[in-house]
Amino acid sequence: MAISKFNYNSFNVTPVASKALAFNSDADGFTTASGSSMILIKTLTASSSATLSFVDGADSVVLDDTYPVYKFEFIGIHPATDSAIFQVGFRDGGTDYDAPKTSTFFYASHKEDDSQTVLAYETSYDQAQSTSFQNFNNIGNANDENVSGDLQLFNPSSTTFVKHFISRHISEGPTEQMSDAFVSGYCNTTTAIDGVQFKFSSGNIDAGTIKLYGIKDS
Repeated sequence: MAISKFNYNSFNVTPVASKALAFNSDADGFTTASGSSMILIKTLTASSSATLSFVDGADSVVLDDTYPVYKFEFIGIHPATDSAIFQVGFRDGGTDYDAPKTSTFFYASHKEDDSQTVLAYETSYDQAQSTSFQNFNNIGNANDENVSGDLQLFNPSSTTFVKHFISRHISEGPTEQMSDAFVSGYCNTTTAIDGVQFKFSSGNIDAGTIKLYGIKDS
């Protein structure tokens, strides 16, 4: 079943006289702050790609103290293999994306035939000082099955504090089940995070786009 994209009308909120805070929906329905608060750094588009990687200092990517928050927006990520799990890993130097992570995962889901509705805490996707990739959601590979959402990473260049992250993503799985999932956690390292990599648990990323933004604090 094809899933319609949600698009929100632009609107303005005026908290004080002469100062408007504007929000605008992009073509894929995700709401972003307007103006200069979000700066597009890099766009990667998959085409039978094993991974999509963002590395500080490589190919115009910035993941340093230029911005306090970095946002990865993934749009229509489609697996080549059915029932593959979309995953993210963080690099704290070296070449491996194995920064230790602690996280919590929960989700709401509903099957198209109304046979199952779930609101659950998924302990099998939790991590406790794990160096494995963080699981997001199990995705089917039919034409209308994919995952879209975002991941925010806070102060990745800090050498004093751990690095917190939070993600929300919406997907359709291999059993015609729509899921809205949330992951929050942190990389338990005081070494700077200098790379973020996305992949599937098996097979390639068949299609889709990931955009990296820097978010200003003023």
